[in-house]
Amino acid sequence: MKQPNNTYLAEFNIARLIAPKEDPRVAGFMNAIDQINGLGSRMSGFVWLMQGDMTLTMDSSSSNPEENTRLIPNLTVWQDAASLENFVFNTVHKQFFERRAEWFEILGKMHFVMWWVAKGHRPTKIEAMERLEYLRKNGESDHAFGWKYLKETNILQSNDSIKAAE
Repeated sequence: MKQPNNTYLAEFNIARLIAPKEDPRVAGFMNAIDQINGLGSRMSGFVWLMQGDMTLTMDSSSSNPEENTRLIPNLTVWQDAASLENFVFNTVHKQFFERRAEWFEILGKMHFVMWWVAKGHRPTKIEAMERLEYLRKNGESDHAFGWKYLKETNILQSNDSIKAAE
């Protein structure tokens, strides 16, 4: 899919920690969040990162509220897919991506979505959850998609471990 004119790429993903945020088992990840976000914000092509209250629920039917406190959402905007791809797979971020099984549960359902936004638009967490839900129900389309939908990305097309993660 070719990027529409006058748009940027929004990206949203959710992960659930295997333990509470203060637990030593997830300290390696929690201690690096600011470093990784700082690196991302200095990357060529970075536009915006939602900061502040990113509290959300993955499943409103969850009977365990503690599960939702372990959710780590991330919502960013990039100039294009190549910029996001470069950050995710060509920086120290890749090391954390490859170690995700140490810190995060397998969610069992789609937890990553991308979509095009008008330049200047800052998506909300509600918008991001709606796009993710749309992707879960309808599959990839111009409205909501994953890496495989973006034919112009290079790293994903040639890396089997990354393909398997999606």
